[in-house]
Amino acid sequence: MTPKAVLVAKYLLGTRGSALAMAQSGMAGQRVAQAGGFEVELVTVKTEGDVLTGPLSQMGGTGVFAATLRTRVLDGTVDFAVHSLKDLPTAQAEGLSIAAIPEREDPRDALCARDNLTLSQLPEGARVGTGSPRRAAQLLAARPDLTIVDIRGNVGTRLARVAGLEKYGVNGHGIYGTKTMATATGDCDAVILAASGLKRLGLEKVITEYLDPLTFLPAPGQGALALETRSLEIAATESAEPSALAAALMALDHLETRMAVTAERALLRRLEAGCAAPVGTYARVEEGILVLDAVAAHPDGSTVLRQSASADELTVEVAELLGIRLADNLLENGAAELTGLTL
Repeated sequence: MTPKAVLVAKYLLGTRGSALAMAQSGMAGQRVAQAGGFEVELVTVKTEGDVLTGPLSQMGGTGVFAATLRTRVLDGTVDFAVHSLKDLPTAQAEGLSIAAIPEREDPRDALCARDNLTLSQLPEGARVGTGSPRRAAQLLAARPDLTIVDIRGNVGTRLARVAGLEKYGVNGHGIYGTKTMATATGDCDAVILAASGLKRLGLEKVITEYLDPLTFLPAPGQGALALETRSLEIAATESAEPSALAAALMALDHLETRMAVTAERALLRRLEAGCAAPVGTYARVEEGILVLDAVAAHPDGSTVLRQSASADELTVEVAELLGIRLADNLLENGAAELTGLTL
């Protein structure tokens, strides 16, 4: 008896065109293809954040890179998208579902400095580049003497701002190439970037210090990816199971990571804060306990409010409540006034 031919489906994965987005979408897409036994093709989508200029916190903040990708998923141009979770608004988009949050990459922030310097070794008045108010506030809290330089751009552009690392901003040279040179190069003593992005690009060697996430708290969801598709793909009814794509996506979901980032994002949502707010948070499971730390700081780093909370029931629902509870504690202790949030 001749076996029936098996038709291999192909699904389209929408991605931004930056080297980091392509790298993480490529890795995630490969895992989805392996889980589902089908093909995944990357489709480059230019987003609003790729064409606007200026500080990210003034460009619409969290979500500016994700909005166009989400539209392409909703209209069926692509079947799913891979986002850096910290780039997604905390409110779920109607008609879309985060089908999977794979195991988190390194959540830490990383210092990339000239001459292999650490944060404590930077000279007085050193120029440190970052476009994140959260990073700037925590840097100034640790080193009030530093000069913060507001920067944006892709990884190569930012690395090129560091004296001695200019080659990373030149197309075709070094490990990382960008399409255009940074407006300024070599004008900073250091920059702060997410360790996860550097690792996904194979750029660990430019990291001169990993910043302890318990003292220098990362952004909610930092290091985690969100694999998002249309909600109808996931919904199972009495007559239909989730689609082959949804089943493959859900197979990559990592419960411990989902609980951690759920707590972090619930805190951010309760504070009604975005990337323009100097707020950091970090959750993890320690010996069967979900622990959540948070920091709210004055933008100049002069005052810092730190609090933590924990839960011994490991469910996504409890993680959500944990984040809300800790956010309420922060608000009761003046976090809104401290950070400049308006509630």
